[in-house]
This record gives sequence, C-alpha cells and structure tokens, in this order.
Amino acid sequence: MWGILGLGNPGGGYDRTRHNVGFEVIYALASAHRIKIGRARAAALAGTGTIAGKAVVLGMPLTMMNASGVAVLRLCHIHELAPEDLIVIVDDLNLELGQLRLRRGGSAGGHNGLKSINEKLMTKDYPRLRIGIGRPLGGMDARDWVLSEFTSDEREAADAAVKRACTCIEMVVTDGIEAAMNAFNS
Repeated sequence: MWGILGLGNPGGGYDRTRHNVGFEVIYALASAHRIKIGRARAAALAGTGTIAGKAVVLGMPLTMMNASGVAVLRLCHIHELAPEDLIVIVDDLNLELGQLRLRRGGSAGGHNGLKSINEKLMTKDYPRLRIGIGRPLGGMDARDWVLSEFTSDEREAADAAVKRACTCIEMVVTDGIEAAMNAFNS
C-alpha cells in the first residue's frame, strides 16, 4: 500500500493558498480515482482506494503544517506503512511556480512540515514531491507568501502543476519512483 499525503493547513481560511497545494493534489487524486476523503482518523482526513489496481491511502493532516509529522506517524502506524511507502506532497518556494521535483528522500530544505515528519519518523528517507510556488515578491516575508493565495495570473500554472503532480504520483504507483523522477524532474 502507498501512503500519499498532501501537506497543508486545515481550515477554510487556508484553502487555495500556496501552502495548501498538497491538499489540492489529494483532492484531485481522490476525484480522479473515486476515493472518498473525509474520515477523520489519526489527526488526518483520509480515504483508502486504488490507483491502477494498487492500494493507496490518501491523507491530509488536520494538524497545522508545522506539526504534520504527528498525523503522518499515526497514519503510518494505522496502515502499517514504512517511510519508503510514502509520497509526501509539499509546496516549495525555492522552485519556480509549477515546477515539480520528486526525490526518494533528503533534507527538509527549510520546510517546516518536512522537518516535523523527519522528527516523528526519525528518518528523512521517504519520497516527497515538491511543487514550486515561486519566490516571495517585492521583499514579502516568506510566511506571508506561503499563506497567500495564487494570483489570478498564477492560478492557471498552479492548476496545471496539480494535474502534473497527479500524473507523477500515478506513475510512481504504476511504474516506480525512478521512472517518475526521470519523467517529471526538470
């Protein structure tokens, strides 16, 4: 089973913000594969189903971004997932808007959600898909930037990135992480 976990902040005030692009990918995957999300369990909204005949759990932590590791660890225990069975989806302000970067593991790169997961899982060796949200404009604080919504000009690129992220994750599930890294890392 794959654990596909999109990071973000819960609550309507954070919908469609840059920081919640991971949630957007989970909603898109759930819709495309008819997986019902909504059962609050283990500090996350989650649902189980299949992608290309492979069992998956889609999840979105109900903790704030900086405490994502709490929910991820609980979901791993409930679904008997090892770190290498995960795909964690996060925003990345160090990547250009819409750019994807899939890795088998690595540092948190300043992302507090990944830092929390690293601490709770006691490893940094789990797959993660970073989605570029671009750099803050005009000296804007990074915190304010990630909590802002995409502008109308950026929304098209963000929506396209969500679609590509779904295709990337589907490829990981069907063809493996190497194939997906070769196809989607630019």
